[in-house]
Amino acid sequence: MQIFGVDIGGSGIKGAPVDLDRGDLAQERHKVLTPQPATPEGVADRVREVVGHFDWTGPVGVTFPGVITNGTARTAANVDKSWIGTDIRSLLADRLGGPSQCPVTVLNDADAAGVAEMHFGAGRDRTGTVILLTFGTGIGSAVFTGGRLVPNTELGHLELNGHDAEKKASSKAREDEDLSWEHWARRVQKYLAHVEMLFSPELFIIGGGVSRKAHKFLPLIEGIRAELVPAELQNNAGIVGAAMAAAGRA
Repeated sequence: MQIFGVDIGGSGIKGAPVDLDRGDLAQERHKVLTPQPATPEGVADRVREVVGHFDWTGPVGVTFPGVITNGTARTAANVDKSWIGTDIRSLLADRLGGPSQCPVTVLNDADAAGVAEMHFGAGRDRTGTVILLTFGTGIGSAVFTGGRLVPNTELGHLELNGHDAEKKASSKAREDEDLSWEHWARRVQKYLAHVEMLFSPELFIIGGGVSRKAHKFLPLIEGIRAELVPAELQNNAGIVGAAMAAAGRA
């Protein structure tokens, strides 16, 4: 069974049909740049471009960097604040030809990645508290206990040294400040220690684009009691999780 997944990020929007039996992309993903400013209308146009690249009709799952309730954005991180209060589900369904042609399901971006990793990736068969953290433009989080998702946790906005954690420990912060892997790993370590103090997870899964380079920084992180592993689906996890949600499998 194939369902389309779209992952909206602060810097890029990517999507592809997903094979839900294998938990992998059925075709090579198509990616476009997120418009700046990342307004609802501008982003909706780019989502239509991604979906149209595959001439897709049918259900579409979409991730969004913010708190989502009933398809509506309650917060907006690393995109334009005009998203707050927007009915994303209706906006995108209309832009894709109407809900009868492309019904849309929307969920938090890190929640989508977490759902995919728990079903197909590094969280398989884990029943304790598991936390997936995505390091990219910001820091996203997905918390699971007993295999169930606690939605919209947004732990990237915990305070770390007087700042939102994602302002200091995201992958974008590493690039913007030209930090070495060693320097950045120390920041990530402090952040993980803070999250561990609050939730005592048995497993941290590190996702986002930086998971492809896990060997450069994970071995440098010390003092964390929980098991620490890279995401197996890497930066495709959000697309897979979005498709799972659209199929009712989240």
